[in-house]
Amino acid sequence: MPDFILLASGVVVFLLLSGFRVAQQYQRGVVFRLGWFMKVKGPGLYWLIPLIEWQRMIDIRTVTIAVEQQETITRDSVTVKVNAVLWFRVVDPAKAVLSVENFQMAIYQVALTGLRNIIGQHDLDEVLKERDKINAILKTSLNQLSEPWGTTVEIVEMKDVEIPLNMQRVMAMEAEAMREKRARIIKASAELEASEKLAQAAVRMMSNPAALELRRMQMISEVGAENNSTTVVLIPAEFLALARNYNELVTHQNVAATKSEKPVS
Repeated sequence: MPDFILLASGVVVFLLLSGFRVAQQYQRGVVFRLGWFMKVKGPGLYWLIPLIEWQRMIDIRTVTIAVEQQETITRDSVTVKVNAVLWFRVVDPAKAVLSVENFQMAIYQVALTGLRNIIGQHDLDEVLKERDKINAILKTSLNQLSEPWGTTVEIVEMKDVEIPLNMQRVMAMEAEAMREKRARIIKASAELEASEKLAQAAVRMMSNPAALELRRMQMISEVGAENNSTTVVLIPAEFLALARNYNELVTHQNVAATKSEKPVS
């Protein structure tokens, strides 16, 4: 009889000890009692009624899912291949267990279909240039669908957009044409500005003819600086007459100065 009592006591102690559970900081235990949902427990140490209660452990950390490459058509009928990455986590462990069989697979499939639908609603230029906007729309759409499952999508990012080779060539030609257009506009603007400056210079030179001759002389000196060309210069007759009169005046002044310097005998 004492052996039986000892054995029974050991079984009872074993059952009591087997009911203890430990959940990590990032885990939650969804507890069921005889098939009915009771509560969510954790983290830390807690106790379940042996043989009556059981649990399903849920990880509440952020999970990363790589969405495989999807081939779809944009709104302007261009075939593209897009892949993406999404980050989600469980915010309500009870709903994640009770509302859907496999919440990770459900979110993955929703992301696949949502990615194709969002790309089909935008043009190719929008897909290439406005990724942040498309990511935000896709995130909102996924959260609306996954909220009843007790999960939330934190980030959605399109990793790569692959377009056909012929479309790449067309886009390269378009970019080259745009750059050529920009270069021509810049060159035309420079010529317009230069013509305005030349017009202002011409007005100033007209007020003083000597300025025009000085500019001509400067140009001649710049041309003759290389010493590899012969330059023929046309000088107006008025300037020759002025130069002749100036030389005669200087000669007379020199003669007068010489006579004044001779000693008186």
